[in-house]
Amino acid sequence: MVTLAHRITLGLAGLVVATGALAQATPVYRYVEPSGRVVYSDRPPPADAKSVQTRRLGANYIETSTPDLAAQTASERFPATLFTFECGDICLNAEALLNKRGVPFAAVNVQSDEQGMVRLKTLTGEDKAPVLALGDKIIVKGYNEARWQAALDEAGYPKTPPARRAPVGGAKSEAPAPTFTEGTKAVAPPPKGGDYPK
Repeated sequence: MVTLAHRITLGLAGLVVATGALAQATPVYRYVEPSGRVVYSDRPPPADAKSVQTRRLGANYIETSTPDLAAQTASERFPATLFTFECGDICLNAEALLNKRGVPFAAVNVQSDEQGMVRLKTLTGEDKAPVLALGDKIIVKGYNEARWQAALDEAGYPKTPPARRAPVGGAKSEAPAPTFTEGTKAVAPPPKGGDYPK
């Protein structure tokens, strides 16, 4: 049951915290009055106060997300689309590069998506993948790490993904760095008819 005294105390605590944040290193006192009321104040407690605790509040700060903002701006101006299929290491390395840089992208499997194949042919005039499309202005045919990095830089994508916080108490595992191969492969259309096992 929340009493009026508790509400006032919580309100005062919120006010003290806000005031302390503005003052940036002002000590905050927590004490219990003889009547049993808990008080938070920036003024030293009276002599008859019990359970006196002193805390210093540091400056408030806002954690900025510049890489997130840069990625968001770049993805609005140059949305990334990866035209791919099951082409093994080449396509996996292409996707790994985008993930490594934290680039949000749409993956289009042109082997199973006929509309995706039409889009690929419209953009490149070919039926070879992988292809990186950044909007309709920057098209990179075939996978070559240096060319893809340069195209992503030109589009304004950050070079590294935003920092992630490790889960509390979780073990941090290191994934092996991907090996990059270059090239393209022709895309074979999916077989017509049912491909269910007989």
